[in-house]
Amino acid sequence: MQRFEDRVVLVTGGTRGLGRACALRLADEGADLVIAGRDLGAGRRVADEIRARGRRALPLALDVTDPASVDRVLAELLLTFGRLDAAVNNAGVSPPPQLLADYDDAVWDESVAVNLRGVYLCLRRELAHFVAHGGGAVVNVASYAGRQVHVAGVASYAAAKHAVDGLTKAAARDHAAHGIRINAVGPGHLRTRMTERLDEAATAARIPMGRIADPAEIAGVVAFLLSNDASFVTGQMIVADGGLSI
Repeated sequence: MQRFEDRVVLVTGGTRGLGRACALRLADEGADLVIAGRDLGAGRRVADEIRARGRRALPLALDVTDPASVDRVLAELLLTFGRLDAAVNNAGVSPPPQLLADYDDAVWDESVAVNLRGVYLCLRRELAHFVAHGGGAVVNVASYAGRQVHVAGVASYAAAKHAVDGLTKAAARDHAAHGIRINAVGPGHLRTRMTERLDEAATAARIPMGRIADPAEIAGVVAFLLSNDASFVTGQMIVADGGLSI
């Protein structure tokens, strides 16, 4: 199925983990990809995987906390492809667990800067382009922790991801009349570098489905939300956590 034939999609944090999985899934469905992230070398490797699938790929360095960096990425992708049809705002960080009374201010600031402000900076520029060019679709990557908090020590992450859910709803309300759909996905525990410090067996035991997710499973949800199959869906967050938040 080629739901994204000749569409250009930007994936932030697309160099590994969920971002890489989203990029490969979208390429398999016909999209050309802009892979943006801090690790340009890793982005180039993902771009090679996409080209091997017969699609075009542009790896770019991006710091989502820097407005000038976001502007450069948008300018370069438009110079290369001439268009942008959809975006996945995936770049994020997961700070080590820390009780709020003991929280390090620098850790808090970095978490909010990447997980919330970074989404805002990218989303605002994407929306300006979509408003000017007749529409588009966006998926913001939030978290199941943006709805419920099941473990201690995740205050900055949970606060930022709750805010991403709210930002998604507000942006969707603002821009529905412009032909723009904005949704979010709230993954549970994934098998990625960000979750390597978890005890997988203990974590899986708390999940009703009895396992953590492969990033490709969440990439399928992202692809659905970006596709025309979700043409009447906006302002929603789909939580994909194996039943943890039931």
